[in-house]
Amino acid sequence: MDSEALHENEGKNLLIDCDGTLYLRIPVKTELITDKDDIAEAAKTYAGPHLQKGDILFISEKAVACSQGRAIPMERIRPRRLARFLVKFVYKSPYGIGLGIPETMEMALRECGTLRILFAAFCSAIGKLIGRRGWFYKVAGYKARSIDGPTPNTIPPYNHCVVLGPKDPDGVAERVARTVGAACLIVDINDIDGVILGASDKALDRELFRRILSDNPLGQDCQQTPMGIIRRAAAPKPEPIAPDPAEEHADKPAEAD
Repeated sequence: MDSEALHENEGKNLLIDCDGTLYLRIPVKTELITDKDDIAEAAKTYAGPHLQKGDILFISEKAVACSQGRAIPMERIRPRRLARFLVKFVYKSPYGIGLGIPETMEMALRECGTLRILFAAFCSAIGKLIGRRGWFYKVAGYKARSIDGPTPNTIPPYNHCVVLGPKDPDGVAERVARTVGAACLIVDINDIDGVILGASDKALDRELFRRILSDNPLGQDCQQTPMGIIRRAAAPKPEPIAPDPAEEHADKPAEAD
């Protein structure tokens, strides 16, 4: 199967213009990624045949985390009273659960430590008094921000799991890059924002690639596209400009009577 057979997900755009340069964001379909998979080998199997010179492979942080066994079924999580109390201080976004339920908050307490989460909740309470949102996650840090709760639009069985952030995203990106022979990014991208968690090369411009992927070309449900390829698109050839008939006549010498 060649790269021409790859196409955008429904409702997503294949092309994006970023600073005057066109980029393709080609989703790559895979089988379900689980803790039985090695993410580097999975990337080689599914994306490897489509990679071209200069391409950059990007992989969702959730796929990496699932391959590391960091998807925990809800029934295995027993939230403590503190977790049930602290969810009151988290902004409930319409775009995701985040730490807005006791189970995800419990995992944040385990991942980040109780003192840090308590301080984040205190800062969040102060922020609410002065009309500022988002202080909880700024203080709690990456490990808290990267926790995903169960959502109905996520492919089973992960629609009933709390998924933690991936371990060592830079190291994973480097290992994948060595395996597939192309630069690699580990990304946390949703429909409103995103961040590049890991990069195989420090020279890669994380802010540029965050903007290239800002509209989230991947899919977590039936699309089964947890990875994709960034490729510079050929600039379209300019349309030939038809000559102006008036100018043509103006250039001709007037005929003598």
